[in-house]
Amino acid sequence: LRLLVTSVLGCLAVMNAGAAQTAVALGSDSTFVALAGTTVTVTGGGNITGNIGISPGNAFVPGVPAVTVNGNVYAGGSIAAQAQADLTTAYNDAAGRQTPIIVSGNIGGQTLTPGLYKSTSSLAVSSGVLTLDAQGDPNGVFIFQIASTLTMTSGQQVVLANGANAANIFWQVGSSATLGTTAVIHGNILAAVAVSLL
Repeated sequence: LRLLVTSVLGCLAVMNAGAAQTAVALGSDSTFVALAGTTVTVTGGGNITGNIGISPGNAFVPGVPAVTVNGNVYAGGSIAAQAQADLTTAYNDAAGRQTPIIVSGNIGGQTLTPGLYKSTSSLAVSSGVLTLDAQGDPNGVFIFQIASTLTMTSGQQVVLANGANAANIFWQVGSSATLGTTAVIHGNILAAVAVSLL
């Protein structure tokens, strides 16, 4: 499942991430806000702006009350299949990047600059704002390689500062990403198993 979310700005204590990265090519995925292999399930209504794709499965559960999708739902078929192929390519690209800065545990409360970051286990944003500071470069790319889970506690935020662009942020997650209620994240979540918004 891939999820794209956007919002805010902020600042804190800076970690520089070595060599500049190029953006991960999303191909046809750039028009999707959610992409799953078997099922997309929504609960509690609301609005989704962008396309939803499911392939090779085809189950879309709009919830009660039903969510309003301002875009298309591709449940099976060639468009969703191509999006899944592009997602696999993007995931493998992000996972294969070399010479990262190692991060671990809870990265809430930190300020990170563009670059490649790697966690060899789970990663969390659970005690304070995570600030992504592009240092005036709107093309600055942030890639997070997370071997296991990504968790954001309810109410926590990823904040963009000094020109950081959500389109240039990539969260490659080895298993599942879970975002608590009112959590705010920016970028593209490329998760091998699932993305859950609580």
